[in-house]
Amino acid sequence: MKAKTKTNIKKAVSLAILALLASLAFIPLYWMVATSFTQPSLTMKFPPDIIPKNPTLQNFKDLFERKIIFRWTLNSFIVAGTVTLAQIFVCAMAGYALAKKKFPGSKAIFSIYIASMMIPTQVTLVPLYILVSKLGMVDTYQALILPAIAAPFGVFLMRQFMVSLPTEIIEAARIDGASEFRTFAKIIIPISKPALAVLGIFTFMGQWNSFLWPLIVTNTSEMRTLQAGLSLLQEQVPMQYSYLMASATYSAIPMIIVFLAFQKYFLKGITVGAIK
Repeated sequence: MKAKTKTNIKKAVSLAILALLASLAFIPLYWMVATSFTQPSLTMKFPPDIIPKNPTLQNFKDLFERKIIFRWTLNSFIVAGTVTLAQIFVCAMAGYALAKKKFPGSKAIFSIYIASMMIPTQVTLVPLYILVSKLGMVDTYQALILPAIAAPFGVFLMRQFMVSLPTEIIEAARIDGASEFRTFAKIIIPISKPALAVLGIFTFMGQWNSFLWPLIVTNTSEMRTLQAGLSLLQEQVPMQYSYLMASATYSAIPMIIVFLAFQKYFLKGITVGAIK
C-alpha cells in the first residue's frame, strides 16, 4: 500500500513539473497572440494586462492592407512546399541506397553527410551565394529552392530509419519479380510513412522560418518570403509592437496547422525507429 502511494506521489509530482514546464514554454506564444489583439496605445503599459482590455482586430487590418503580404505568403508556400516534397523524395531515395545497397564508397559518402551536418550554415552562405550568382539565379525561385533539396539531416534521418527495416521483405519483392523502383515505391515508402512525416514537418517548418538565406538571395520585394518580408516591416514600424506581433502571429499559423495535422505521425516517428 505504501509503495503504491509513493508511486502515485511520484506520478503527481512528475505531472506537476511537466505542466509547469509546458506552461513556461507556452507563455511566449500566448504573449505574442495577446499583444497582437492589444490596442497600440496599451502595448507599453506597465504592469501589462495579461488579458487584453478592449481587444481589437485593427492590427491585423493594418497588416492585410499591405497587399504585398499575400505575395510574400505565396512565395513562402511555394518554397516551403516544393522543398518539402523534393526533400522527402530525394532523401528517401538516398537513405534507401545508403541503408540497403552495398556499393563502393557508401560508408565514405555517409560519413561526408554526417560531417557536413557539423558545418554551421553561416559558413556556407558566401560560397553558396557566389555559386548562385554565377549561375544567374539570384532573385529567383531556383535560388530559394535548389540549395535546400538534398539536406544532410534528411538523408541521415531516412538512412537511420531504413536500416531498421527487415531486408527479407526487399528480397521477397525481388523474388516476386518487382523492379527496384517498384520495390521502393510500393514497399519501402509505405513502411516509411512515419519517418517521412517527421522529415516533412521538420523541413516545412525549417523552410517556412528560413530568414537569412532568402534575405540574402532576393533583391526585389516581390521575391521575398514571408519571414524576410516581415523584417522590412520591423524597419518601417519599429515601435508598433502590437502590429509586429500581429504579423508574427499570422506567420505562425501555417506551422501550427501543419504540426497539428501530422502530429500523430510525428509522435509515431519518434519511437518507431527503436522498434523492429
